[in-house]
This record gives sequence, C-alpha cells and structure tokens, in this order.
Amino acid sequence: MQLPAFFVKQHRLNTPAQTSRRRFLRQFGSSTLATSAALGVAACSSLDSNDASPLLVAFAHGVASGDPLRDRIMLWTRVSPQRPDESREVKVIWQIARDPAFQQIANAGSVFAGPDSDYTVKVDATGLQPGQVYYYRFSSGTAHSPVGRSKTLPAGDVAQVKLAVFSCANYPAGYFNVYADAAKQGDIDAALHIGDYIYEYDSKGYACHNAKKLGRLSEPKNTLIVLADYRRRYAQYRSDPDLQKVHAQMPFITVWDDHEIADDTWRDGAAEHKAAHHGPFSMRKKAAIQAYHEWLPIRPPAPEQPEKIYRSFDFGKLLSLHMLDTRVAGRDQQVFMESYEDEKGELDCGKFCDDVRAPRRQMLGRQQLGWLEQNVRQSTALWQVLGQQVLMARMEYPQAVALGEMNCSDFLQLKARAQTNPASLSADQRACLSQPNLPCFLDSWDGYQAERERVFDIFKRQNKNLVVLAGDTHNAWANDLLDAKGKRVGVEFATASVSSPGMEGTNPNGDHANVARIMEQIIEPLYYAQTSKRGYMVLTANAQEVRCDWHFVNTVHQRQFSAACERSLRTRIGQARIEELQGENQRSLT
Repeated sequence: MQLPAFFVKQHRLNTPAQTSRRRFLRQFGSSTLATSAALGVAACSSLDSNDASPLLVAFAHGVASGDPLRDRIMLWTRVSPQRPDESREVKVIWQIARDPAFQQIANAGSVFAGPDSDYTVKVDATGLQPGQVYYYRFSSGTAHSPVGRSKTLPAGDVAQVKLAVFSCANYPAGYFNVYADAAKQGDIDAALHIGDYIYEYDSKGYACHNAKKLGRLSEPKNTLIVLADYRRRYAQYRSDPDLQKVHAQMPFITVWDDHEIADDTWRDGAAEHKAAHHGPFSMRKKAAIQAYHEWLPIRPPAPEQPEKIYRSFDFGKLLSLHMLDTRVAGRDQQVFMESYEDEKGELDCGKFCDDVRAPRRQMLGRQQLGWLEQNVRQSTALWQVLGQQVLMARMEYPQAVALGEMNCSDFLQLKARAQTNPASLSADQRACLSQPNLPCFLDSWDGYQAERERVFDIFKRQNKNLVVLAGDTHNAWANDLLDAKGKRVGVEFATASVSSPGMEGTNPNGDHANVARIMEQIIEPLYYAQTSKRGYMVLTANAQEVRCDWHFVNTVHQRQFSAACERSLRTRIGQARIEELQGENQRSLT
C-alpha cells in the first residue's frame, strides 16, 4: 500500500564522560560577582596541574544566550584549545552589562571549562532587571569572544511580545540563510527552536547530494552514535557564521525533536536505531542528551533528570510559553499503517483506527501532562502558547486518498459533483465519499489521538486562549485545532524548515502552489500551506490577537539571497480560529 507521497516525513559507544561534582559546581553553580577589572586576569592552567604555561584558546563557536527569566539569563560559549589533545581546564571570565560598551556592568565572574564539558561554558547570570536588553562577553587570557545581545523576560503588564520560531536545520542541505535573515530583525524578544537543531545522519545520508558543492559535508562522516560524534557535529553547526549571528542577537529557548538523537525517536528507541549494530539505545540517547546540554544555552536540569527539559516562561501577564517534550519524556512507539494490512495488502481500518485512538497511547507521559495542567491552571496570562515539535492538528485524508485508491484532485472533483449533481454518482462513488478520514502522519499527534484530547481538555476546562507552535515537517502550515467532536480549541502555526527540503523534494518540477491549495481544500482544519520554501515564523502577541508572519528565503543553495514575509494570519482573543488580517493576504482558493 502506498501513502500519499507528499505526506510522508522527509528525510544512525562510548560511555559519556561523567562530570564530577566539583566540576559540575564550577560549571553550573552560583555565579560569583566580580569587578570589571577581572578582564585583565590571564588564562590559568588547570588547578590540578603543576604546568604553569598558559593555555592558548580561541572563541571559535561564538556566543549564545538562552532560557531568559525576569532576573537571569543563561550565557554560553566554547573555548577551543590550540592543541586538540589538551586535557587541562581553562579559566574563563564573563561579563554582562546594560550597555554595549560595558560601562554599566550588571554582573561578572569566572568559570572553568575543560574536556568533561567539551570546553563549553554555561553561566546562569543573575541579578538582572525584567524586560531589559543586556550585552555579554567572555575572555580567557588574551582571547576575547564576540559580544552578544540578550533580553530578560518582562514583568507585569506587557503591550507586546515578539518571538521568532525555527525548526529543522540540516547543515549539508544548504546555507543557513534563514538564520541570517532573522538575525537582522531588531525587535525579537526571544527565539524558539522547536527541534532538529542538528541531524544525526552520515555524510552520504539525507539531503546531502549538494553538500560537497556547497562545502558542507557532514562531520564526522559516520552516523552519530557516541558522545564524541554528537560533540563534533554540534561543533560543525556552531561554526556556521549565520547560526552564530542569530545566537548573538537574541536569547534562544529550545527543545529537542528526534534528529538530535535519531530519526523518529521515541521513549525507548528510534526507527533507524538497530541495537545489534549501534549498541543499546539508552547509551546513544544518553550521549546525545549530554551533548545537547553542553552545546545549547538551555538551563541545566537536575543532574539526576537530564531528560527533563519541559519548562515554562511567563512574558508578564500577556503570554505564558510552555515548552513541551514530545519525544523522550513519555512517547510510546509509533504505529505503522503497513502493520494493519492483511496478506492481500488490504487495510484493517477498524483495528488501525482503534489503535491510534487507544487511551493507553501516550505522547507526553503522565508526569509531563500533569505538569502542563498545573502550569496552565496557575497561569493568569491572556495567551497560552505551546512550543512543541510535531503537528497537533487533525491532518487526516479521505480514506480513498490515504489508501492510494484516488488522488486528491479526483476526490475533490467527485466531491464537487456530489454537491452539483448527486444523481450522477454511482453507488461505489457515494460509498467512497461516505468513508471516514484516516490519519497518515503517525509520528505526529494524529498517531496519539487520546493524548491529544487530554491536552485539549486542559485548555477547555480552564477556558484558555491556546496557540500551538510546531515544526518537524519542513513545510509551513496554519490549522484550526478541533477536538474529536469538532469543537474549536485553539489554533496551530507551523514553521517551514531552516534548510531541510520540503515537499518539493518529492516532485521538483511540480506545481507546488497547486499542491498546497489542494491540501487546504482536502484537509478540513487546514487553513494555509506552503510546501516548497525554507523559512521561519515571527509570532507577535498583544492583548487583542496573536499574529503569525511567515518569512521565506528564495534559496539556501547560494550565499546571496532575498527574504520576504509572504503570509500573515491571526487569531483573536476568545475566537479559537484563524483569520485573515483585514486588507492583507486574502486567501485564494481553487
């Protein structure tokens, strides 16, 4: 049985080093206040070494900030020792100031970086004021980092919040022009990266056909399995100048999706992980999670719970952002439609539908679901926003289309005939139109329908204004969120990818605009689709509405590019539906 080609998701031990308690406290413990004169301190050799020679380093991976709160921001950098086999620790001085000239120091201190953390540096800079822009930098000896810009969360009444949203950045697939364009936006409060920050494939894997020409062959060449592999891949991504630019301009709030570990990851495995070849999945997952925490400016979780990354951020009284983990915390293994075929290739639709709707199937897990309900109940913000990875809307197809018995165009023509001339339809055609819709993308919430209803129930019980953000598919979408009874619950805005190919990859010479228009008509809750361009979203919230602007670049295969906002939609307080902006971007239907 063949699924609709345009809806198929497009795209493999060493034990991780254990951080000692002493080094963990150095790395992530309370910051010590220092004076601005601290920048004059020379780099130190290891405290455990008698070698007094200075350790020469460079800041080759830029700077970053993340997980802003009202009074603190996580600061990140990496020092690169001149000798690749270096095993000593190095002292790194940090400063955060209210001005780019660093005349008004807000906090400063020092930390030690070493091989146990891959020489990455993370500082929780405290003592800051709400809703303020800050500038930060690092130094070690005579080496100085670039200056980064960040911003704390606001408190109280807030007129507006503006967020950039990214997903699916594949280094060999193309240049990060999307990041370059976003870095030019001067009024972003925070950037959300909702997954697939890196890809784990080998250098001949997914979307690598132009990599050599572009000078972007994956490193290491092999599939990522052990800690050293993941670290090296992050180092390659973080060497990209456009990724460095966007990190230096705004704080990031991140969650992982599957490719930070392995394709189609779930709680205890992944689609392409073969234990006989790759070793235990638990070891691979542990290595991937350690590298993620080292290389991303995410606030470290409790040491005994490195997998727990779901967390909330309050932008004053206007918006509460709940970042979910739909991959590792509680997800059950995906179901596959092919598993429900009999020996003749015919689908047992009843059994298939029963299983995707089964109450036992979990996406978030009980602990995370309980945490979400508590946070939503306690929040007094006007808007509740879920930052998460996969499509939540009901992206279901007519059964005949889902099973490959009829294409979308023919089905729409048949449906139109039923409205204008029902007597012309045969019994088989009427039966075709009466069949139920079927979910096709079972890695999304469509494969975990009871859990989706439990999430919807939280927002219905609390009567909250819900906006869901999604990525993962490499294409842009806007959906009304409907529960199993068709009741409106909220809206979903989904971003295109940074560089990973979208649906245009399956048919490079096709009429991509027509494909998108057909999908808008055949999928009931789908309001907008863009299936052939790379880009990002800018979400702007105020007391009346949340507006989503989709920005796209014209190419990721050349350094020279242009970018434009090509679509804007909104949802208003209390409406739980997508609307056009008055006088802008009127929707055209075929």
